[in-house]
Amino acid sequence: MAYNDMQRQKELAAEKAAFQNRMILYFLGAAAIFLMGLALIFWRTKNREKIAKNLLQQQKDKLELTLYKLKSTQSQLIQSEKMASLGELTAGIAHEIQNPLNFVNNFSEVNKELVDELQQELKAGKIDEAIEISNDIKVNEEKINHHGKRADAIVKGMLQHSSNGSGKKEPTNINALADEYLSLAYHGLRAKDKSFNATMKTDFDESIGNVNTVPQDIGRVILNLITNAFYVVDEKKKDRAENYEPTVSVSTKKYNGIVEIKISDNGNGIPQKILDKIFQPFFTTKPTGQGTGLGLSLSYDIVKAHGGELKVETKEREGATFVIQLPV
Repeated sequence: MAYNDMQRQKELAAEKAAFQNRMILYFLGAAAIFLMGLALIFWRTKNREKIAKNLLQQQKDKLELTLYKLKSTQSQLIQSEKMASLGELTAGIAHEIQNPLNFVNNFSEVNKELVDELQQELKAGKIDEAIEISNDIKVNEEKINHHGKRADAIVKGMLQHSSNGSGKKEPTNINALADEYLSLAYHGLRAKDKSFNATMKTDFDESIGNVNTVPQDIGRVILNLITNAFYVVDEKKKDRAENYEPTVSVSTKKYNGIVEIKISDNGNGIPQKILDKIFQPFFTTKPTGQGTGLGLSLSYDIVKAHGGELKVETKEREGATFVIQLPV
């Protein structure tokens, strides 16, 4: 009996040990499956991260390519706008440059005749007369030199306007710049349309002196605003009675560390509903083919780059004034 009990206890102990071993195996198996699951989850997570990174890189590459294309397109559009405004200038430049060239040609012809007279007087021994003629030749040469420099300045201004320039600021005579572009814009429009006419008024503050700007950039802004002003007064003239006098005014003023340039017109003004859009790229009220919609946008950016502000004041049916404010 005792033997059977002992045998039974051994069997129970063996069963218990076997059960414990099975439980350990089950636990190890479950742990292995759990670890394998974790490993699978980790692998899938890493794989998804890798795929996501690849997708992000592809998107980044596409965005960089798109940005490059946009910058390239922007540069082309800016160049197109510059060349378009240069086209507006061409006729005005031709008119402006013709005047000094006429003086150069005329005084050159006079000097040719005076040189012949001088030689005759010298041969005749008339020294006093020869000296008088030589003085006349000298005066004419000074005039030729003056008008030649004027023509040279016009050509250099044209080249500056069409080039990208150094982008560096330099002392700039704002009054002279505004006056020159006012004349060029007017004669440019007159050359395209002989019926065009407008009164031009200027009021320049002579105390301004030179202002540090990128002259070709600020010149481009002034030209764009003046050209727009001439356009709107001409449009109003076509729609109104003959007693309307198209007028464009350009003025400068210095106060509180600011130089202010105002370009005013007595056109129809700017409707309030579009006032907040006029500085947006590609926005234009001109008919298709007559404007890029970039002029005011580029002008705004140029003035901002100078640390200044470009504002507009307007009254419907009475006109508009664009105000350029530059820090001194």
